[in-house]
Amino acid sequence: MFETVRDDLRATLDEIRSAGLHKPERVIGTPQSAAVAVTAGGTPGEVLNFCANNYLGLADHPEVIAAAKDALDRWGYGMASVRFICGTQEVHKELEARLSSFLGQEDTILYSSCFDANGGVFETVLGAEDAVISDALNHASIIDGIRLSKARRFRYANRDMAELEARLKEADEGGARRKLIVTDGVFSMDGYVAPLTEICDLADRYDAMVMVDDSHAVGFVGPGGRGTPELHGVMDRVDIITGTLGKALGGASGGYVAARAEIVELLRQRSRPYLFSNSLAPVIAAASLKVLDLLESAGDLRERLAANTALFRTKMTEAGFEILPGDHAIAPVMIGDAAEAGRMAELLLERGVYVIGFSYPVVPMGQARIRVQLSAAHSTADVERAVAAFVDARAALTEDQG
Repeated sequence: MFETVRDDLRATLDEIRSAGLHKPERVIGTPQSAAVAVTAGGTPGEVLNFCANNYLGLADHPEVIAAAKDALDRWGYGMASVRFICGTQEVHKELEARLSSFLGQEDTILYSSCFDANGGVFETVLGAEDAVISDALNHASIIDGIRLSKARRFRYANRDMAELEARLKEADEGGARRKLIVTDGVFSMDGYVAPLTEICDLADRYDAMVMVDDSHAVGFVGPGGRGTPELHGVMDRVDIITGTLGKALGGASGGYVAARAEIVELLRQRSRPYLFSNSLAPVIAAASLKVLDLLESAGDLRERLAANTALFRTKMTEAGFEILPGDHAIAPVMIGDAAEAGRMAELLLERGVYVIGFSYPVVPMGQARIRVQLSAAHSTADVERAVAAFVDARAALTEDQG
């Protein structure tokens, strides 16, 4: 039977490659850092890393590593259980309490990933008589989570408040019992920030709840690094915050939902990804606590990240590249053609800069890009070298095409 299937799968894979949409995996032989050693899938050797979510450079921070080592001795390697059976340790409860305090929410529940967190919210909180109104560019995990629920689904164009209001009116006209507006805090492919003040104003007007996936913001966006709700001054007006421990907060894995107490308690009782997945590894929980300690005095890291971001965006614009507007550390360099974006990424790797070309279906057709992600771990020289590599790679690409 599989031989027939094998032929179909190979044909599909061939189509992906011929369209320039194949996503190779490069292997690195070093810890995650501003520079990494590529050992397979690209030109071997040390390269500058401009495609990680390591925004604050904490993935290889000595104090985080030390906390992880200590946790292995104290708490062991893994729980071999789910939370409600025998998978809850003191370190899990401590991290939940610290995240609640940091994010200004009443309670927090940990998940194996933010994908699981988003997958566990909607079917638990919303029923068939309810409505969820989602931004069109929300993360795939939100889209999949909504699909698992029986709630009526509405979608509004990215950051379009007039369309959001129209969808809220539709939900009311349809007799929705509960309404939940859900948005990314920062949209991962564009670096755009959601207009949370306006979203919360509409939520108040139409008696809706607000949920924000703040994975690409917590740790470095806002005066204290508390994310987009802090940036917009609406921490007390957002009902549900989901996020990850796998980006700015150390870069390992794990996710969370920080929310109103009743929502979190219901998730503990009925959220399937929580009830049927092993507990977050204690070593990650302990290291994440150290990260939260470091965030209390991480103002210099946030300032360095902002300076690196501004420098890159300015220099690239001066060099004639199209960068989507904004000031977030996600700086998409627009290419357009998928194959061209992939080739540009290869040329950059040859020049010692590790980036990834993104194309359909990750981004809309015809809007392929190289998503550059700045880090506090990068030096000014690193950023300037990356810009120079882009200029050189563009010249080489033009020569290839000529």
